[in-house]
Amino acid sequence: MQQPLTCVEICAGAGGQALGLAMAGFVHVALVEYEEDYCRVLKQNRPEWNVICADVHDFDGHPYKGVDLLAGGVPCPPFSVAGKQLGKEDERDLFPEAIRLIREIQPRAVMLENVRGFLDPGFDEYRDHIFTSIQKLGYVTHIKLLNASDYGVPQLRPRVVIIGIRKDQLGAFAYPDERPDSAPSVGETLYDLMAQNGWNGAKQWAANANRIAPTLVGGSKKHGGPDLGPTRARNAWAELGVDGRGIANEAPTPDFEGMPRLTSRMMARIQGFPDTWTFGPKKTVACRMIGNAFPPPVAQAVGEKIKECLEHGCIDSKCEISFSQAVV
Repeated sequence: MQQPLTCVEICAGAGGQALGLAMAGFVHVALVEYEEDYCRVLKQNRPEWNVICADVHDFDGHPYKGVDLLAGGVPCPPFSVAGKQLGKEDERDLFPEAIRLIREIQPRAVMLENVRGFLDPGFDEYRDHIFTSIQKLGYVTHIKLLNASDYGVPQLRPRVVIIGIRKDQLGAFAYPDERPDSAPSVGETLYDLMAQNGWNGAKQWAANANRIAPTLVGGSKKHGGPDLGPTRARNAWAELGVDGRGIANEAPTPDFEGMPRLTSRMMARIQGFPDTWTFGPKKTVACRMIGNAFPPPVAQAVGEKIKECLEHGCIDSKCEISFSQAVV
């Protein structure tokens, strides 16, 4: 019987990528996250996970040598159009730490995700440097821009997904097939939540909110409050009948008139989180967690393809990695 595939994840955030990879069949042996609020959320939702609340700079990968997958959503502000796009000059750039951990852990596969801005021409040289560094460590690299709406998530949300497959693996990696018509509309996604307090206008609102959502934004610890982003984003939400100037504590009451605001639970559902996933009591922090997350359905789709590649690469039992050896 084949052993479960194991995973170490850095910059775990609120668990979007981790949840998706778990649904794909990966067993997390370590999740590294710096912010305490995020660590609490990870532990509350998955008590069995080994959550390490620490700076990734201080995380030693050697004890985890040989796990199947090293994954992470390294911070996006260095490459995001919402920031200054300082790239490698930004102190928050953690690609060098990811490369260090690839060297220390030598996983069979690597999965790193970032914002669309990572593909901007201004980062060509640095992007080539990152890929060359990973390739020199013995990996075949892949990169693709994936839209969350192609994997059942009701928002566009383009994300760059980088994959590295160690050269000694026999399986071939391919990104998951796109399913452009798989995503429900905002109205279909949120109707029951909008109607849960008896709002008389919920049905008509849902009928009018007949498209997928714009990309949710979370802001940073220094910038961004509990709302749906800058003016351009708010205008896009207004076209769907949503007031993006703030986040509501609860769904509209029966006689509510005007454009409703989303609750944090509604935001989470638009990101593809199950309703059972909690984000703590602080609304601003919860909105930041949700808005910055990697949608679990996208992570699951990519994870399943990585799993397929690695399992095909384990035709010989010698290349199986012991689960007990990987758990620390």
